[in-house]
Amino acid sequence: MSLCVIRLFDLNPRVDTQAHAARFARDGRVQIRDVLTAESAANIRTILARETEWGIAWQAGRDGPNLLRGAELRAIPPARQRDMIGSIHAAARQGEYAVRFTQYPILNAFLEQWAPGSPQDLLLEHINDQPFLDLVRTVTGIPELVKADAQATLFGPGDFLSVHTDSHVAEGWRVAYVLNLAIDDWKPDWGGYLNFLDDDGDVIEGWRPRFNALNLLRVPQPHQVTYVPPFAPLGRYAITGWFRDR
Repeated sequence: MSLCVIRLFDLNPRVDTQAHAARFARDGRVQIRDVLTAESAANIRTILARETEWGIAWQAGRDGPNLLRGAELRAIPPARQRDMIGSIHAAARQGEYAVRFTQYPILNAFLEQWAPGSPQDLLLEHINDQPFLDLVRTVTGIPELVKADAQATLFGPGDFLSVHTDSHVAEGWRVAYVLNLAIDDWKPDWGGYLNFLDDDGDVIEGWRPRFNALNLLRVPQPHQVTYVPPFAPLGRYAITGWFRDR
């Protein structure tokens, strides 16, 4: 009897690590396209799309960060959900930090044993396994990286992430990452871009959500995820988090 092996996090052997390391050293950020084999990336996206119970992450100014599991979100009356969204929009309108996106906290779920042995637990193990860690260490030039956390994200219509810097250096954050697993041919008009800004608030670089692309950025530096408009399809899947030195 043959067993079906599901491939996850198989690295693409054609990735030019030296070129990406040079770019990261120069700019403090880099996007590695086709970082995994196509089969591995497709399998991970299937886990996110079909086997993940999504909740929501949100913050409105000083109210947050807040995380609601899928069941908790469904239990909130529609009127309360509208009030919550209204408070998020009000904070953004006033220039305060505001966040809204669909999320599954992979690390929290693992530590709290939401579903032991789940596919999401397996993804966390692969992210912290030596092949993926070594790739990130090589590209960033930071051999002290010892572990990474993770959350699954799905930026759908109405979701966004305000400008922030990820300044938690005291907690060991060294490099933020986004493993993009967006649906094929994500259109620019659908938003969800990872943008980088200068001190004047001008966008100096922006990356379109792409399938099987790994974004790495040294923290702190100002960045945002742009608003996803109401007409955009569901499909901006990603795994995000921070690589740490402790």
